[in-house]
Amino acid sequence: MNIVNLIKYIVRPASYGVMIAVALLLLVPELRTDTLQALQYNQQQQQQQPLSYAKAVSIASPAVVNIYSEEISSRHVYGAKGRIPTNLGSGVIMEPDGYILTNFHVVQNADLITVLLQNGQQSPAELIGYDTYTDLAVLKVEATNLPVIPQRANLQSLPGDVVLAIGNPLNLGQTVTQGVISAIGRSGLSVVDYLELLQMDAAINKGNSGGALINTNGELVGINSKTFTNAERNIQGIFFAVPYSLAHNVMRKIIANGRVIRGYLGVSVTRTQNAMKGFIIDNVDDNSPAFKAGLKSGDIVYQINGVEINSFVQALDIIAETKPGTTLPFKLIRKTQRLEVSVTISDKAKVN
Repeated sequence: MNIVNLIKYIVRPASYGVMIAVALLLLVPELRTDTLQALQYNQQQQQQQPLSYAKAVSIASPAVVNIYSEEISSRHVYGAKGRIPTNLGSGVIMEPDGYILTNFHVVQNADLITVLLQNGQQSPAELIGYDTYTDLAVLKVEATNLPVIPQRANLQSLPGDVVLAIGNPLNLGQTVTQGVISAIGRSGLSVVDYLELLQMDAAINKGNSGGALINTNGELVGINSKTFTNAERNIQGIFFAVPYSLAHNVMRKIIANGRVIRGYLGVSVTRTQNAMKGFIIDNVDDNSPAFKAGLKSGDIVYQINGVEINSFVQALDIIAETKPGTTLPFKLIRKTQRLEVSVTISDKAKVN
């Protein structure tokens, strides 16, 4: 067989195959669709990008600022100026006209506070007020049209949510750490402890305090607050943030009043009431609103101001949100008798 015959022998079956394939594509439209989808899938597979949170960071990061606070020392060395130590932290722009949330410990005892934006703009800041219970403070810089962190009023965080902490750790410049929410806390104004904050494993180091904790959409989840400490053990991967709803509530109250005004009742509870809704009073503080109203140890409180009480925590939040001087009706059971008692709430800060 010469070379020409060999080529004809190979090409003729191939051409027949092509002709049959074209005929099938023309006669059976489903084959064209499947073929096109297969080609598109292969192309998408080749172009698929790796998982990234860059978009979320790019949205939120312009609103995260560096905060430098200075306390002028009263000690003087002969021939030298007073020592001016610098404290480092981060903050989050909450309003375009210059309101910034940060941690109180970042600016505590500061004589000078400087805010550095990510575009290099530097401004002095005024301390509007602070709240020691949540370790939050509100600063104000004289500026307009500032970049604001994305916020969603009804945002709910859940264990397992991916979160990103943005701040300025160790003054290295803006840095992002990633983790998940390990546990969630409450968002009420009653006394805050570790259990009432967001717990996550996104690393928080010195300088991150007061920075933003965001979700993968770039929305503010919380204000980075603290690292869990235990003198007896070296614990890693446990960090905390103030939930957004609580932080925003505290900010609005500080802007309005210069501080957070919390209502005070003056009772403690070490027992729970399982047989019915409400809580059992264990102890009544001397000269407290509860004491003056005649509440007693053993009373079962099941309603406050018309609201059915499910837990002592719920009751504390209702009281904390109540304006001092307001009188609330309490419904309770004392032994076997149902009573209604009027309690005038006082200011917690003035009691402490």
